[in-house]
Amino acid sequence: MKLFPMIILAGGLATRLRPITEKIPKALVEVGGKPFIYHQLKLLNDRGIKDVVISAGYLGDMIRDYVHDGKQFGMNIEYVFDGEISLGTGGAIANAIHKVIGPFFVLYGDSYLPCNYKKIQSHFNKYTQPALMTVYQNHDKWDKSNIEMVDNKIVHYDKKHTTDNMHYIDYGLGIFTPSVFDNIEKSQYIDLMDIYIQLIEEDKLLAYEVKERFYEIGSFDGLRELDGLLKEDLNIFIDN
Repeated sequence: MKLFPMIILAGGLATRLRPITEKIPKALVEVGGKPFIYHQLKLLNDRGIKDVVISAGYLGDMIRDYVHDGKQFGMNIEYVFDGEISLGTGGAIANAIHKVIGPFFVLYGDSYLPCNYKKIQSHFNKYTQPALMTVYQNHDKWDKSNIEMVDNKIVHYDKKHTTDNMHYIDYGLGIFTPSVFDNIEKSQYIDLMDIYIQLIEEDKLLAYEVKERFYEIGSFDGLRELDGLLKEDLNIFIDN
């Protein structure tokens, strides 16, 4: 099964990692002895994803200069850039839509997700919903939980205002059909969270529970943890 293309959202300012990110984008922060995006792309390639669009913003040219066209990763990689004005995570996707055909994955630029992408895509293909969110039963362990689930269905999602009924978290990986972004202008600022909330309200969002925990480099704690794990034993991320 050929996997959908992936849009990686790598346009953030990475202010939480200052001063490291004053002169380099978050994607190039060293972890496990190499720039983070090296590990991220290698994982995606190993899991079967070959076509990637990197949505870049802050110091995005440095990402392109390092990754190039992706041949060294065995992948085909293209780029889109936010421009001078930030588009938000949702706006960045809308800006990249012209680079993909049909459904596509979306991944945050600071997420390292050792999950089974084929199973997630197969689940999406079983239904006619226009979007899917991966979720993880977190119970506030790795980060603040932000999703309430009832009967395997997302009924409430909010990263800003959490409740005691939220035991799951947005895992950081989604699938969308282009139609989700039909009414979003390319230059419009919109957060992906708001798009997800609209889909929930319209009963158009599938949920897929991932059992493998997520890793991230959006914080110094996350960066240190992933750095140690990648240096210690890469085999922990083998997909069984």
